[in-house]
Amino acid sequence: MAERGSESRDDIVVNHMSNSGEADLRSVLVTSVLNLEKLDTDLYRGTHHWVPRTKRLFGGQIVGQALVAAANSVSEHLYAHSLHCYFVRAGDPKVPVLYQVERTRDGRSFSVRSVKAVQHGQPILICQASFHTQQPSPLEHQFIMPTVPPPDTLLTVEELIQRYLSDPNLADNTRQGLNKILADEVPIEIKPVNPPDFYRHVAMEPKKLFWVRARGHIGPGDMKLHCCVAAYVSDYAFLGTALLPYPNHRAQFSASLDHAMWFHSTFRADEWMLYECESPWSGGSRGFVQGRLWRQDGVLAASCAQEGVIRVKAVSHSKL
Repeated sequence: MAERGSESRDDIVVNHMSNSGEADLRSVLVTSVLNLEKLDTDLYRGTHHWVPRTKRLFGGQIVGQALVAAANSVSEHLYAHSLHCYFVRAGDPKVPVLYQVERTRDGRSFSVRSVKAVQHGQPILICQASFHTQQPSPLEHQFIMPTVPPPDTLLTVEELIQRYLSDPNLADNTRQGLNKILADEVPIEIKPVNPPDFYRHVAMEPKKLFWVRARGHIGPGDMKLHCCVAAYVSDYAFLGTALLPYPNHRAQFSASLDHAMWFHSTFRADEWMLYECESPWSGGSRGFVQGRLWRQDGVLAASCAQEGVIRVKAVSHSKL
């Protein structure tokens, strides 16, 4: 291992994220959100950029930062192929998160890392990440990507909200809610394929499709970095898929319990990818969701799965 102060394999991802001649154009996911401070060998500290209105840390950020920490401990020819995480406590946005990496196994083809995210002396997330060397195989197949309009023909969530806000008959509470969404500084861009019904008056199938990418430029760069950004992206609006069939209920409390992800092909997280989400089951105050991230050329880039707590309350709809 290289001495402190010299470039080691341990520092590849951190250095890649912190050195940029185009800071104003670089994605904040690279320059801030997923940019960890190295405290010691296999020990990192992460701070926060975007905190949801729940006032708890965004789960995707903790997962993404944990994968950054794990990726820093493997050699440059290894690529992430899966991660499995448990959220064990709510994250506190007022303090940094410490990431402790354990080098569980180094094999000839696969290496496994265990990461514990800690706040106030207690774990908030436990993550297992596996890395491997890319190997050719005659066994190759995938599902067919859904046929959808290309992203350049669709509106962003912000543009759709502006359309709603232009309605002079919009109810005040709805207007306030939409303005709160606009005020969120989310570091990803989203273009819904079927624009959401912000009023939630109609029951919908528990499926949704939207184009998504990181805001700002990342570049071809290190595939490990794009996997870390995709891990962040994968948790955004994911669990909400399970609520689509229930327009007469709102989530009173929701929280991710576990999150798994498998990386299949190379991709760029700063280019539009189609996120296909579906919820095959809910019950017992829990919802289960699955997702697939597709490149624009139809290649399946990654698959995701998550279960979370969803406690709801009945609501009456306001009129315009």
